[in-house]
Amino acid sequence: MADFPGPDVPEGADLDGLRAAAASCRGCELWEHATQTVFSAGPTTARIALVGEQPGDVEDQQGKPFVGPAGRLLVQAVDEAGIPRDLTYRTNAVKHFRFTQSGPGKRRIHQTPDLAHLTACRPWLVAEMQLVRPAVVVCLGATAVRSLLGTQVKVMRDRGAILTRETSLGSTDFLVTLHPSAVLRADDRDTAYAGLVADLRVVTTHLGLGG
Repeated sequence: MADFPGPDVPEGADLDGLRAAAASCRGCELWEHATQTVFSAGPTTARIALVGEQPGDVEDQQGKPFVGPAGRLLVQAVDEAGIPRDLTYRTNAVKHFRFTQSGPGKRRIHQTPDLAHLTACRPWLVAEMQLVRPAVVVCLGATAVRSLLGTQVKVMRDRGAILTRETSLGSTDFLVTLHPSAVLRADDRDTAYAGLVADLRVVTTHLGLGG
């Protein structure tokens, strides 16, 4: 895959400014077939950032993150873990939907972003995190982990524990867990879902939430 020019992230912009600029991002080729940029949802005062992989088909159509089946499952898990929804900021490592499609009118099939896409989109994600400054960044799945923590952290090995790392964001607490779409694909969905909730409860305890 060819190198991309990268995004033009406006210096000193607030969240609305970042969102407006990202709408015309041409930092990689994914914008060409996606319906729109899907940026983020949630307040800059959020204590927890939930970072997923990329928007899915429903998110691409609606322009909002985590509104499809995986997003609804995540909301359920967040509620069950005792995390107030208004304390969460929701975003993705990649802002455009990458998919394959065999022909017009055919179902669009999710395709995992490449490293080049993560690299092109990472400045947006870093700019978001620098504005929000969450107490904990929850990496949902391997793509979010790779974008923010590199290849040394592994989801299944390191999940469910607070990891403090020095990154471009400074000293930051992270929690690694499954992406909710992995729960939906699991052979034993109940067990996978229970594991996701248990991981999120680590954040609840770490921040002293839930009573």
